[in-house]
Amino acid sequence: MAYIKSLGKHEENVPSVMARYPEQNVGLYKLTEQVMRAGECSFTDQQRELIGAFTSGTNHCTFCYNSHARTAMEFGLEEAFIEALIRDIETSPVEESLKPVLRYVKKLTQSPSIVVQSDVDAILEAGWTENDFHFVVMICALFNFYNRLMDGYGCVGTPEHWAMSGKMLASQGYDLSKWTRGFGD
Repeated sequence: MAYIKSLGKHEENVPSVMARYPEQNVGLYKLTEQVMRAGECSFTDQQRELIGAFTSGTNHCTFCYNSHARTAMEFGLEEAFIEALIRDIETSPVEESLKPVLRYVKKLTQSPSIVVQSDVDAILEAGWTENDFHFVVMICALFNFYNRLMDGYGCVGTPEHWAMSGKMLASQGYDLSKWTRGFGD
């Protein structure tokens, strides 16, 4: 149950929380759509969702982790794969080229002041470009923002919500104007 009692159970989601303050929502969904779907980089939609879910799992944000793990699953990842990654990057079945990316995301999420040049160099040495690196930073930053927003409101969600969210985000993206139906409908 959300901390704000006027936020109903069916409103425990990002669109409902942000709809309460539309002036603060200016461009947020467009930015998220650009970073997670439309922007050109080497990461697939599945990989972007994996990075987002990993950020949320690192933060222990139940709402965002489950919603975006489900989205990544809609793109073909298995739940066990994502859970293994959250437990331990090194022993997880994730491709080697993503490991330095995920190490960086974990460090940037948990202890941003100790990120060093060698962390970034490892990403570039794994074959990712500077543009790809920018997307890593943006995904991590956006998900840390969303994690704080949802945890700050006390939103946890339900398995039904996470499944619906995963399907909607995978099929319709983050631009809410494209959604054919909303949460709670």
